[in-house]
Amino acid sequence: MKQESFTGFMHEVMDGLRQEERFATAHIYKYALAAVTDFVGGGEIFFGALTRRWLKRFQEYLDDLQRSYNTISTYVRVLRAVYNRAVDCGLIAGEYRLFAGMKTGVSSERKLAVTAVQMNNLLDKNLRNRLSPDVCEAQDTLALMLLLQGMPYTDLAHLHKGNLNGDLLICRRRKTGTELCVRLLPEAMRLIDRYKSSDTDSPYLLNILSGKRSGEAAFREYRDKLRSLNFHLSRLSECCGLEGVKVSSYTARHTWATLAKYCQVPEEVISEGLGHSSLEVTRTYLKSFEDDELDKANRLIINYIYSGRKTLWNRA
Repeated sequence: MKQESFTGFMHEVMDGLRQEERFATAHIYKYALAAVTDFVGGGEIFFGALTRRWLKRFQEYLDDLQRSYNTISTYVRVLRAVYNRAVDCGLIAGEYRLFAGMKTGVSSERKLAVTAVQMNNLLDKNLRNRLSPDVCEAQDTLALMLLLQGMPYTDLAHLHKGNLNGDLLICRRRKTGTELCVRLLPEAMRLIDRYKSSDTDSPYLLNILSGKRSGEAAFREYRDKLRSLNFHLSRLSECCGLEGVKVSSYTARHTWATLAKYCQVPEEVISEGLGHSSLEVTRTYLKSFEDDELDKANRLIINYIYSGRKTLWNRA
């Protein structure tokens, strides 16, 4: 009986993702396939090899390599998605509850937010005379993401010129398509003016992306910019003396949400769960509230960081 190739089918799935321009997802699938290929010592993998015992051993292999819970979970979920697609396509019969008991959740144990004092230190303008130009730009990017209600870097980088109307920024989240409306504070407007794209042919508001690339080349350009940002944010953290504090592109979003909670902003306005496991839920909550409530929350958090004075929601 012919054995169906898991490796071959996974390459077909990745090709389909690239055709749909889901390059980030295809990138994750590529790493998952590399991990499972390393596990078996190279060569082609067939669907018949995927048993519960085999999957458990793969998970233990990743544990032994000290991969994080979320990395292991991501790889297992990729295998499950490809396996289920093969079942749906009629390629294989499938085994009931094959992935039961595997790591498929998301851990939120890693601290992604910083305190108001730490954020104030990170954004301290007095640092700039001893920072490199690249680290200064990373500092400004961190500030802008925070000022824009903890906007994810991918949304910031892909803002279009048409998204800005006066002091109102209206865009859609790239991940969910949910509309976001931000009333710009003067500090945010100054940073946007500083980094506004001067290329009349570029569709983008800011000069992060060139706008001259498409498809996978555009994804690689964004990925390189993200890696550069994270590197220089780590240098910024070191310059601030924040030893052991990881600062990345996630920091602004999680800090905005955490400080909102500390200021007793209702969870219906901004939920604590701005982690990977509940971004869609959080964005759904945000969309359902009036803009003036979000403006109030944004000002509350920004004032807390820059002035050090915490004002509770019901007293603002």
